[in-house]
Amino acid sequence: MIIMIAAVAENNALGKNNELIWHLPNDFKRFKSLTSGHHIIMGRKTFESFPKPLPNRTHVIITRQKGYQAEGCIIVDSMEKALAVCPEDKNTFIIGGGEIYTIGLPFADKLEITRVHHNFEGDAYFPEINDEEWKIIVSEYNEKDEKHLYDYSYQTFIRK
Repeated sequence: MIIMIAAVAENNALGKNNELIWHLPNDFKRFKSLTSGHHIIMGRKTFESFPKPLPNRTHVIITRQKGYQAEGCIIVDSMEKALAVCPEDKNTFIIGGGEIYTIGLPFADKLEITRVHHNFEGDAYFPEINDEEWKIIVSEYNEKDEKHLYDYSYQTFIRK
């Protein structure tokens, strides 16, 4: 199954200047729990935003940069090639950024969205989730607290 996973503001903002705009520790824990042990597909800028590769995951990086290398990672130049190197019998996660989500959406079977209940100024955005194509099957609301500055919901969508 191909799963897109993202934390997305009400106005679909994902980040600004190659960084997340918010800090939600519970969302990081959920991301780690869902993606550990799997292939994760991302763009080069997303990969470069990490201090180091994420442990216990196979990194597949999509880039147009010729000769790009990242130790221990698989480098490809298209979503089709990225998906081709991932095992078909396991979940594969598309983890961003904005352009990768846009080109990955037609391939996705499921969306794992953390909806941050606030609007933010960003320079990367998640594509619009079309109600005609996607059905929400889980929504779990979480109120802000001392570690989370914004209310947020975990939302799971499946393709209709």
